[in-house]
Amino acid sequence: MDDYPSGSLDHSVPFLLTLGTRTGSAYDAGLSAALKEQAVLIRSDLPPLDSDQARALLRYVQERDVSQLPCNAKEMAARKYRFRVKAAERSLLLPPRRASLPEGIDAPSPSLPTVLHSPYSPLSPISPLYPDGLVDTQWIRKHQDLVPSVLLCFYNLASDPTLATLCDNQIKTDVNNIRALLSQSGYKTRVAVVLLSDHVSSVSSGEGVQERLETIRRGCGLDSKALFLVPSSDSQEELERVAENMLTTLYTVSVEYYRDLGRHSRKKRGRGSVPQPTVPPTSGTSQTLSLAGWNVRYDFKSAVFAEYRLEMDVALRSYEQACENLLSSELMELIPSWSPRWNEARFLADVIAVRCLRCLLWSGQHSAAARRWQLHRERIADFVDRRGRGTNNYGWEAWEARWAVVMADLIDKADIPDLAPTTLKLFVAPEKSVMGERLQPWEFLHHTGYWHRLAAKHLQARRTLAHVIPVDDRRSPSASPASHVAKSAFAYDTYMCPDPYEEFPLDRPGVNHTQMIADRLMRARSEFLKRCQTRFAAEVTLECARELALAEHWPEIISLLRPVWKGLPFRNEGWIAIAEELNWALRAAAAEVGDAELLLLTSWELLSRDFTRRPDWHYDISKALEGVEPTIKPTVSIRDGQLQAFVSASFHFVKEEGKAGQSVCSQLSIVSSAHPDSAPVVLSSIYLSFNGCLDGIVLRHHADGHATQQCRTKAILSTVTLTTQADADANVEPLESDRASTGVTLIGSADLTLLPGKIMVFNMGIPLREPGETLAESLTLNLDSEAFGLRQSLAFHDATIARLWYISPSVTKHITHPRPLAVRVLPRPPKMEVSCTVWKEQYYTDEPISFRFEVENGEDVKALAKVDVVLFGEKPPSFTLEIPGQELQTSSSVRSEETRLSGAPMGTIESSKSLPVGLLLPPIQHSSRYDLTLKVTYFLPTNPGTPISQTAVFQVNVVNPFEANYDLLPRVHRNPWPSLFDPEGIAPPNTADNDSIPLPPRGISQAWTLITRYASFASEALRVTDVDITIQPHPTTFRCTSTKRTGLPASGAGRLVNPKTIQEAAFDLAAQKLTVDDRSHAPLDVSLLIKWTRVDDANDPTAVNTTTLPIPRFTLFGTEPRVLASVSHHHHRGTTTTTTTGVVTTPSPLISLTITIENASNHFLTFGLAMEPSEQFAFSGPKQTSLNLLPVSRRSVEYRLLPLDAPTADEEDEDGDGEEEAPGGWWIWPGLVVRDKYFQKVLRVIPASEGVRGAKEGFEVWVPRWMVFGSVGVEEEGEGGEE
Repeated sequence: MDDYPSGSLDHSVPFLLTLGTRTGSAYDAGLSAALKEQAVLIRSDLPPLDSDQARALLRYVQERDVSQLPCNAKEMAARKYRFRVKAAERSLLLPPRRASLPEGIDAPSPSLPTVLHSPYSPLSPISPLYPDGLVDTQWIRKHQDLVPSVLLCFYNLASDPTLATLCDNQIKTDVNNIRALLSQSGYKTRVAVVLLSDHVSSVSSGEGVQERLETIRRGCGLDSKALFLVPSSDSQEELERVAENMLTTLYTVSVEYYRDLGRHSRKKRGRGSVPQPTVPPTSGTSQTLSLAGWNVRYDFKSAVFAEYRLEMDVALRSYEQACENLLSSELMELIPSWSPRWNEARFLADVIAVRCLRCLLWSGQHSAAARRWQLHRERIADFVDRRGRGTNNYGWEAWEARWAVVMADLIDKADIPDLAPTTLKLFVAPEKSVMGERLQPWEFLHHTGYWHRLAAKHLQARRTLAHVIPVDDRRSPSASPASHVAKSAFAYDTYMCPDPYEEFPLDRPGVNHTQMIADRLMRARSEFLKRCQTRFAAEVTLECARELALAEHWPEIISLLRPVWKGLPFRNEGWIAIAEELNWALRAAAAEVGDAELLLLTSWELLSRDFTRRPDWHYDISKALEGVEPTIKPTVSIRDGQLQAFVSASFHFVKEEGKAGQSVCSQLSIVSSAHPDSAPVVLSSIYLSFNGCLDGIVLRHHADGHATQQCRTKAILSTVTLTTQADADANVEPLESDRASTGVTLIGSADLTLLPGKIMVFNMGIPLREPGETLAESLTLNLDSEAFGLRQSLAFHDATIARLWYISPSVTKHITHPRPLAVRVLPRPPKMEVSCTVWKEQYYTDEPISFRFEVENGEDVKALAKVDVVLFGEKPPSFTLEIPGQELQTSSSVRSEETRLSGAPMGTIESSKSLPVGLLLPPIQHSSRYDLTLKVTYFLPTNPGTPISQTAVFQVNVVNPFEANYDLLPRVHRNPWPSLFDPEGIAPPNTADNDSIPLPPRGISQAWTLITRYASFASEALRVTDVDITIQPHPTTFRCTSTKRTGLPASGAGRLVNPKTIQEAAFDLAAQKLTVDDRSHAPLDVSLLIKWTRVDDANDPTAVNTTTLPIPRFTLFGTEPRVLASVSHHHHRGTTTTTTTGVVTTPSPLISLTITIENASNHFLTFGLAMEPSEQFAFSGPKQTSLNLLPVSRRSVEYRLLPLDAPTADEEDEDGDGEEEAPGGWWIWPGLVVRDKYFQKVLRVIPASEGVRGAKEGFEVWVPRWMVFGSVGVEEEGEGGEE
């Protein structure tokens, strides 16, 4: 918009002018000299305010200026007011409302009064529009910058009572003077007054202050909305609040001002007549403005005033109506193209069109705005072609460029959210009103980058047309004949652009088209980059670089093109022409600025014959830096794919597999695609890198090296012998990152002269060292000269590599295996055997485990070996490794599932010899399963760089050799219970003299029998040497002793326990409380200890293993009463009868049944006992009795049972118990009932000895058969026949 007059295209914003504050500079309205003589001076006689409050208020008002803010409905809807703010101290000039007659012009009729008009009207002789002009920029500036809608006057309200009346009168006088001057000027500007209090006390809402304000308002004739009081306050928030309310109120007043002006314009248009000018035109064929022109003028004014009021729909209708009337056949069609009014009409059409576009963008009609822009362009082109000088000239292209820039600036000013760079949108979706129509692509509103690029294209066309201007037209008029000047005066369209002799003069620079084009392209490039349109941005960048090259701005060219040259993938996509143009442009710029690195890169890429050959170029990389003298030797590194390299490479392994220790044949091919007449490239070295277990390969340049050269046809074959050299000697490696990971590099020599169009083929035998898969990764070409250094990296890809193997320079074969870049290195078959001399299927817990391995060397030569041992499983223990001649080594835990010992040296193992290796595991507590892996890695003197490994895996099963179940049976303790009535028996002894002596127990005692049945789950027979129990932890509230009955031989030799057999052991437990007061439950934790050995270790006393089996917790003692039943069997000699066969003794069986009742509580208890008669036995003892038990006491009742005859088989069946009597006796059921007389509860009788068992109802007693049936024998003297 800069080419249009200032203010002609600005958005119309209400104009607010402040008066009465110190600004530091005089207010200049910008009136012309002719108008200043007739201007109206508005002046205040009071001094301007310079207080902090006044400056803060003025600054806040000025900051609310919206003239530079985005122009859209959303932005303005969020504001309560909008103003264009200017400030004057105490005076300002207003343009005259009526212009006087200029000197030398008389009134048309002395008898009639002269009608004066506005100096901006075509009716006034001093106006540039006189007599038939339409509207120019001066009228637009009049309402934007000269005549305010509101004049805001600042005054100080004195708080001193002695000065209050004087101050108020001065304010009223000054305001009345200003209003009188405005009234005389003819303008309807509103006057508002701001009173700034100078004391805090005036803030109070007293009647005195309100009365003063009312007096001032009436004295000045002000409306209630035009007087504001600003109280004195130190709070910035309070000041802003008052200012916000004031500006909001004034905005309503300002809108009414512009509404009155619009109403006045519509009233004039409604008259339908042409007003008379001040002086009728008399020169030539001049005539006054027609009625159609006056209608255009009035419509334009009405639209502008509606725009001030933000009535955009009203403004748009008025603008469209004005535009149609302007371009109609009644107005613009009648203006000759040679007349200045033609360009004025074109200018007015542009202004109206721009304002129409702003209204459409304001209302969100984006597609309508794009259509309106295109429509105006087509209509003006039609007018220029028909009535003007045509569109095939630089003037029209200048207008086209300007018109595109206008649209871009309008879009920027509108700040459309959908076109924000963050959205990445290229255009705005059309509005709903045109959704159903079929829109063309250019009818969508695109972002500003497209408009700037369109302007650049028209500027390029303008430059092209300017450069074809004839030489005669390019001369200054002072240097050309008058006839030629007259002839060419109307040949060119100079609407808002210079004449031909200024556009492209002969003797001096004219219009800088290049800079204008570059500016537009840079703006477009910025917008494209913001929206990630990289390809479009690259295209625009290249266009911009062409323009800068014409201006020889070389550094800017490099900064523009280098990112495009490096970043975009146009090379891979086949855009060779773009790459070629970029390279030549960058090389030219680099040669001018002396950028040696860029010169090398572009010269290297331009060697490719994919680019067009230039006949005047040498194509020699060694001459790339001619004319450039760098301070240091430049070195460049080129990645694969970074440039369009003229060099390509391929690599092949002849076989898919190979074995470690052997060599594999491979072939490296390097192809040159340089121009045929380019100079050869002599490489200093090449480096071949692998990903895997192979070493890197370095080939050095040597014309008479180890390779045998065969230079025939297109391919050059060389056989290269590779030798090993350490990294310290291989100082020609190209890149630190490309070194071989093993620290060893293979070195070879060959002729590395790369001829154009030739193929260098190198046959190599690569030794394979470690097993695994190896992949050829990349090739690096090194070019080192005295002037520079260059490194080119080429990556290998299976998809693009040529699968050709050169048998001879002219004969090839196809590689059949699918991955020629890879070779799978198989391990060398090891001849080292790992075996275990004694291996057992099962190992048992609680025993140390020892393994003995034999490592046998089956190689033909000795081997230097080391071993890795891994024990894998759930929480594996640490182990110890024993190797003869080496120190003991202990493993370390890698993680919770693995224990490892790595790299244990084994020394040298001679051929056909073996080395014993021992591995010790500590006793393992739980059943586990582990995987034991031994990996022996060894090296042979014949190939020390190739490791060979042998792996042996063993499964270690550790199981628990025994399992057991347990029964705890109550018994009657033989010792009496303590009595509460015996103080000496229950009182603790005096141990004051020695506290270390343990106290003897004095509490109640109980006896138990622990029956254990343990079974062997081993896979072999084990010898059990001892079985015992341990009490853990040691009880603190009672004493417990045990007596074992294991049934093992007393000699200690143990007993052989076969698998799946059950053994039994009994332990008699005697427990006694420490004190008689303690009668609580006592837990007992017992573990079963089984000592055992393997059969083959029976003679080794140190090989005894102890297996600990935890026994579930038992609970002893308690306060509940117990009834215990125990029996003892007695028999007497009975009667003896002598028969012929001998002496027959009839035994007299007798069973003693003892019922013991224990009362461990603190209560006196009474129990009733009742024994029912039975047919199975006779008894003696109380049939019914009662027992009284004192607290903490026990009593026993004894019954003597005499079994009757043994039951017959039928009787046994009638018992119904379903159990078969044992052949050694039978069970009888005593009907004994024990009842707690207080609770009437029957107590269960607990078996407390052998021969008593529990039954469904009560208990049963065992009757041995030998007690009933005697035996027959000869009685010896002095001996009985008791059996």
